[in-house]
Amino acid sequence: MDIVINIFLGSLVGVVITSLIHRFVLRSKTKKLIADAEKEGENIKKTKYLEAKERFLKLKSDHERSIKEKDRKLQSSEDRNRNREKNLQQKTEELKRREKGIERLKSDYDSKIKNIQAKNDELNKLQEQRVDELSKISDMSVQEARKKLLDALTDEVKTSAMIQSKEIIEEAKLNANNEAKKIVIQSIQRVATEQAIENAVSIFNIESDEIKGRIIGREGRNIRAIEAATGVEIIVDDTPEAIILSCFDPIRREIARLSLHQLVTDGRIHPARIEEVVSKTKKNLDEEISETGKRACIDLGIHNLNPELIRMVGRMKYRSSYGQNLLKHSREVANLSAIMASELGLNVKLAKRAGLLHDIGKVPDEEPELPHALLGMKLAQKYGEKEVVCNAIGAHHDEIEMTSLISPIVQVCDAISGARPGARREIVDAYIKRLKELESLALSYNGVSSAYAIQAGRELRVMVESSKVSDKKSDELSFAISQKIQTEMTYPGQVKVTVIREKRAVNYAK
Repeated sequence: MDIVINIFLGSLVGVVITSLIHRFVLRSKTKKLIADAEKEGENIKKTKYLEAKERFLKLKSDHERSIKEKDRKLQSSEDRNRNREKNLQQKTEELKRREKGIERLKSDYDSKIKNIQAKNDELNKLQEQRVDELSKISDMSVQEARKKLLDALTDEVKTSAMIQSKEIIEEAKLNANNEAKKIVIQSIQRVATEQAIENAVSIFNIESDEIKGRIIGREGRNIRAIEAATGVEIIVDDTPEAIILSCFDPIRREIARLSLHQLVTDGRIHPARIEEVVSKTKKNLDEEISETGKRACIDLGIHNLNPELIRMVGRMKYRSSYGQNLLKHSREVANLSAIMASELGLNVKLAKRAGLLHDIGKVPDEEPELPHALLGMKLAQKYGEKEVVCNAIGAHHDEIEMTSLISPIVQVCDAISGARPGARREIVDAYIKRLKELESLALSYNGVSSAYAIQAGRELRVMVESSKVSDKKSDELSFAISQKIQTEMTYPGQVKVTVIREKRAVNYAK
């Protein structure tokens, strides 16, 4: 029992001692923590104090800087204001000086005006005196003298105007070539687009619009293959039962047309078949061109022509000039040249040969920068044609000098073939409109009773009333109408204006 009590007391004493030790340790830790906290607080306090001091110094420097910047701007503004005031003062002084100068000039002008008015009054008095003296001497009033003087001046002005107009016309004739070239260039600018549309397009007719889809192909492969093989642009639009072939080369258009015809007829349209058909068509067309050239030479009785020239003659079949087929035109020129040469006793065969080949420069494989007459002459020289033929080809548009009698014959026959009625196209509506415009232009003048456009619009007959238009006025009216036609209208060649004045006295015996 005592042992248990002792153990218990010992345990109790241990517990007490342990608790005392623990409390002591805690107290010492607490004091250390408080000391550390106080030390850390002092450090934080010092740090915050230093940061606050630095910020204060920074704000102070920024404030001083801003004050200096404001002072600088204020100083510069004051300097500018002082300069402006100085400039304004200088300008004010300059204006004052100018005002003084203007006042002096004004006073001078006023005095001069007074002197001029005084002299003018004196001149008017002198003029009245002289007019009175002249009236007494000539026994004519002032109005009569003025009228006579005006009539004389009018006649003189009209005479000088007619002389001047004749001089202008003569000068215009001297400069006719340059003016003609300008007119041709202007005409080309006006109608080039229409001609390109008309002469660079072929129409391929189809039975139904379903064939358009087959020609186009899946994702456009067929039409791209045709364009690549032929070099022709194919236009498939809303035009019913028609496909447009566009290309400047008529041979390529014909190849594309024939190839499309064979493909549509065959029914097999795919890229491989297209290449095969186009290649075959090219070969066939080349043979046909050569055969056409040979046939034309045989028909005309022309022999020993170079094969390359024969091929070019065949190419003429697919070329047109002003709506006239070039091969037909060349054959016409050849036949006409032969007839004229035979009548004049010249070499018929050479004339016929030159007539056939005169436009050979329009169908070369290459397109050099030369007029077709000179190009044709060079081609003829290249392929061994005689000098007479070469000169006729090169000179038929006066590009070179004519050296033989056959050259003017070919030139004349070329003009005859082109001038034949119906040989070259002309839109009927435009033709009728031009004739009506000619007649209405003449009828717009006073005294014109009727007007008639004759000779396909190359002559204008104007009937005038004898009571309103004199013989002298007829000349003036003819000149005025011709000038108005020249300035306001577009026409081929020249227009002859004839004014007819007739006086009839009619009575009846009853």
